[in-house]
Amino acid sequence: MSRLHKTRAFAVKLKDKQQLRSSSSGGAFTAISDVFLSNGDAVVSPIYNYETCQTEFEIYQSPKKRDEARGSKYMQSYPLNTFREAEKWLRKNDGDLLFVGVGCQADGFRKFLEARGLRDRATIVGIICHGSPSPMIWKDYVKEMGSIANLNFRDKRNDWHRPVAHAEINGREKSVQDYLTIFYNKCALRPSCYQCPYATTEREVDLTIGDFWGVEKALPDFDTSGGVSLVLVHTEKGLEVFEKIKHDVEWRESSVSDCLQPNLIKPTERSPRRDEFWNDYKTKGIQYVLKKYAPKPSLIRRIARKVKGSVKGLLKK
Repeated sequence: MSRLHKTRAFAVKLKDKQQLRSSSSGGAFTAISDVFLSNGDAVVSPIYNYETCQTEFEIYQSPKKRDEARGSKYMQSYPLNTFREAEKWLRKNDGDLLFVGVGCQADGFRKFLEARGLRDRATIVGIICHGSPSPMIWKDYVKEMGSIANLNFRDKRNDWHRPVAHAEINGREKSVQDYLTIFYNKCALRPSCYQCPYATTEREVDLTIGDFWGVEKALPDFDTSGGVSLVLVHTEKGLEVFEKIKHDVEWRESSVSDCLQPNLIKPTERSPRRDEFWNDYKTKGIQYVLKKYAPKPSLIRRIARKVKGSVKGLLKK
């Protein structure tokens, strides 16, 4: 695969406001996948399975299925037999295939295709990743919560910078923010995530996508309302795909140095409380660790946060 002389960085935001609202940030995944779906090609990406209560890779060719795949997952995604299914699809069809996954999954798929002489038939996109927590935690969490539907970890009803994490549980909307707090406190990640070799801007994939944190400083005249995606272009193939999405997005080129964020510089650091967390989890269960490591803010703090958010919203009008 022909690599660019140097990685290029772009800020991207969908022009379609409805699709932008449904995306975690600027909708880069939607724009890129539309290139393939509109051409009758296939997409491989993770989708949350409400029956098994886990995120699983699927291969699909419909925008409806893609819409199910949209949004951040915050849990480990299972490849199942998708690599083999993708190989069969490529050998049976003349079209191209898009693969989207976190760094380790994307590189694994790249090596899988290279070993079979099919690498040039696929565009591979890596997602900027904080790490993957043990799947046991989410499964125990769901058991405690009850029947889940309409899971959304990044609802932008308030603002892109203040997303709401919620799910429909037993017919009522309920926050799942405590699970996200556990995810971000660096205790629950898999051991390999603390040594991730993909926490870099230089990757062996075609494109890398994620939130463009710090875009206000990097591109102060770019409209960030609704969310902005960062797209890193690594290869000529990736650049070809990016050229095809330009008419559907607002975009601006930045520099790699201006878009750096923690997981593009180094892996997430292991929490000094990780051993304590896992001992508590194994001996006292999910409810105990939620209360200890993801305590709910006091009423005063919740009110202050709401007031601050309301003031910010008024200032933007």
